Amino acid sequence: MQVYSSSLKREKMKRTAFKMILKPGCKQEYIKRHNAIWPELKKLLSNSGVSDYSIYLDEETNLLFGVQKLDGEQSSQDMGAEEIVKKWWAYMADIMETNPDNSPVTIPMEEVFHMN
Repeated sequence: MQVYSSSLKREKMKRTAFKMILKPGCKQEYIKRHNAIWPELKKLLSNSGVSDYSIYLDEETNLLFGVQKLDGEQSSQDMGAEEIVKKWWAYMADIMETNPDNSPVTIPMEEVFHMN
C-alpha cells in the first residue's frame, strides 16, 4: 500500500504552505528580485522536486504566504545547506525578517481544507 503525504486528500504530490515576513515598504523590491530569480536557484528548486510555487502578500500585515508542491520531502525552506540558497537568503535579508543565518523567518501552516 502506498502512503500519501496529504492527510486530507490522496495524491502523489505533497502541498506545503508557510508564512514569511516582509519588511514594510519593500513590496516592489521583493517583486523585482523574484521576477529576476537566478536561473541556478530555479533549477535547484525544480530538480529538488519543488513545483507550482507561488508567494502571495497580505499588504495589511506584510505577511508573505508561500505555497508549493513537493515531489519529495524538502521544501524550498529546507535547502539552506546549498550555497546558492545561502546567497539568495543573504540577498533577500535586507527586505525580510530573517534568522541569524539569513534564512527567512518561516512559519509553517497546516492544511485544513483542499478541493481538486
